[in-house]
Amino acid sequence: MKYDFDMKNLCPATFSFQVIGGKWHLPLMAILSENETIRYNDLKRRLDGITATTLTNALKELIAHGVVRREAFAEVPLRVEYSLTESGKELVPLIEAIVTWGGRHMPEIEPF
Repeated sequence: MKYDFDMKNLCPATFSFQVIGGKWHLPLMAILSENETIRYNDLKRRLDGITATTLTNALKELIAHGVVRREAFAEVPLRVEYSLTESGKELVPLIEAIVTWGGRHMPEIEPF
């Protein structure tokens, strides 16, 4: 079952986790945080197991949330680069803190 969320009426924490909570959102943001800009095929190569459709959809979602920027250059062939917006860059230390917390506490929990 798929749930629809009214993003305007969510609490701020739920909104934040909706933005970063997609299966591929965190890996995408991690790669983008390591690169000033990166092209689509480079992203696809770095994300083992992602399909082109899934990558496109994840990028569209992150762009819609305002954390990723897509810049298309009027060249032949078309060149498109992706980067984090200022809002996306603000998320990086928060994500790193979550990763640090998980690394500290994950060993305490039995595998489920």
